Amino acid sequence: MDAGRYLADLEAKPEALAALADAWEAGGLLSGVPVDARRVVFLGMGSSRYAAGVAALRLRAAGIDAVAEYASADVGYPADPATLVVAISASGGSRETLDAVARYRGRSRVVALTNKPGSAVTEGADFVVPMVAGEEAGGVACRTFQHTLVLLLGLVDRLTGAGADISGLVRRAAEGSADLLDRRAEWLDQAISVLDGPHGVYTIAPAGRLSSAQQSALMFREGPRRQADACETGDWSHVDVYLTKTYDYRALVFPGSRYDEQAMEWIRQRNSAVLTVGGELDGQAASIRYRHDDDPDVALLTETLVAELVAASFWIKNAQ
Repeated sequence: MDAGRYLADLEAKPEALAALADAWEAGGLLSGVPVDARRVVFLGMGSSRYAAGVAALRLRAAGIDAVAEYASADVGYPADPATLVVAISASGGSRETLDAVARYRGRSRVVALTNKPGSAVTEGADFVVPMVAGEEAGGVACRTFQHTLVLLLGLVDRLTGAGADISGLVRRAAEGSADLLDRRAEWLDQAISVLDGPHGVYTIAPAGRLSSAQQSALMFREGPRRQADACETGDWSHVDVYLTKTYDYRALVFPGSRYDEQAMEWIRQRNSAVLTVGGELDGQAASIRYRHDDDPDVALLTETLVAELVAASFWIKNAQ
């Protein structure tokens, strides 16, 4: 793992997204993946599972039985021909995912979603979907997380027949990412100031974009080794609000929940510091906006870049 190369991986996000949009328009990324599944089981760990949780929620909302499983779970849905299993591993070698998918090979239809075609996760898979994210030289799943989300949104669209403009979404996310990168001199120092406290960073997002909070917290833990924890906005008032009583509480909030104000009421009362991304909340210390942030799907694909860039700055400072 390398902080400088991680930053370079982040800076390459717009270009990588443009390549993914081109690949999507060329067709074939999800070619052959069946649309008649009675149940969809996503298997993954870490960032892969975070992204899968978003897709599973959307499929359930469309009336399709779907679950995002910890690949490490000892038990799960039984294998059967009507179940579509989506095994997600950027490296293609996650031990837990390989162990889990072995229970389904030959008994359920298996899709391998990976950044390394030909890797172990593709062995015996019925369909292989490439992430088209390029090499992550920094050793941290950042572009692969973003591309996983795109491809899972594409899978949701395929299974539901919604007819979404996936390539157009990806190009807007590329523009949003480029905007954040191009203007970071305007916002990054302030973001660091708000979030650089003695008790870590707490990330908060609505259920439909919980992956943004989870991935952001992971970035603070993985690179700079900072204490960080993710929470769903409504649940925050039941499980994390207590920390504002005793901590120098610093939160990165992704607005969009009907329960934003409920959380902010406590935050204002206890003078906690909040940085919002993609929206404004009463009581925030600062807010970062970017191109197309009024589109929830663009936000889903883009907003973690703020945490990633702040984490890169913390990490580089640690290395000096």
